[in-house]
Amino acid sequence: MFFSDILARKRFLLSDGAIGTELAKKGLRPGDCPELLNADDPPVIAEIARSYVDAGSDIILTNTFGGNPVKLARYGLESRMDELNEKGVRIAVEAAGGRAAVFASIGSTGEFLEPLGTFTESDMVDVYARQVRALVRGGVEGFVFETMSDLGEILCALKAVRENSDLPAVSSMTFDKGMRGYATMMGITPDRAAAELEAAGSDVVGANCGTGIVDAVEIARAMRSHTGLPLWMKPNAGMPELIGGRTVYRETPEAFGARVPDLIDAGASIVGGCCGAAPDHIRSIRSALDRFGS
Repeated sequence: MFFSDILARKRFLLSDGAIGTELAKKGLRPGDCPELLNADDPPVIAEIARSYVDAGSDIILTNTFGGNPVKLARYGLESRMDELNEKGVRIAVEAAGGRAAVFASIGSTGEFLEPLGTFTESDMVDVYARQVRALVRGGVEGFVFETMSDLGEILCALKAVRENSDLPAVSSMTFDKGMRGYATMMGITPDRAAAELEAAGSDVVGANCGTGIVDAVEIARAMRSHTGLPLWMKPNAGMPELIGGRTVYRETPEAFGARVPDLIDAGASIVGGCCGAAPDHIRSIRSALDRFGS
């Protein structure tokens, strides 16, 4: 199943929900490496993937968000980068069973480009190219750069995909609301992100994480005014709250689904959920999208 096929068949697409917060429910502790579970406990990763396919997702993501060599090196796992990324894809592909497309989740390295940091653009492209090649070998159908804040870094990731595959790429950044409106922690506004990522050759642009679906509506409007590309929107299930030592997301599946029409009206083409969004949230979005004739 290829992205262009499902996009041609449906007006709106449904992505999946969170992986990290679902793994936390299953015992992943702060400081553990989520990607290591692709090798050490594949059934738990497969169970989460299947739960989203069963909830109606058209696209699911792999458990490879922190699978770049820089992030894995912090766990002493850089030498297992190929293995963990390839297994992450294969688990998701098997779980999808042809019912959903499988896109690779790619997150930030946590490093800064020069002059703020020590990484050159060439260094950063090479880091992402290594992960991209492993994901391609695993059989992935597309890529999602998500929870990104630095436009320079996401452009390097996009270049790595373009130089190592012909698969579609989704470029998703994380925006918070400040005194001057919405921007990433590096000061990139939604309108600038949309325009520059389209110009750089991204197939889809959008936003994920950060805040809840109410803010996502405003972010989608800002991005839609500066791009004609499909918009990918995966907000959190509300703002995180620390209750009894646990991080809690209070937005219910029903409340989340009720806002989906607003998100569609704002220009979103592909909708899902990020932190705190569980399979029930995805079912609620599925019901809302179906009413639009998805």
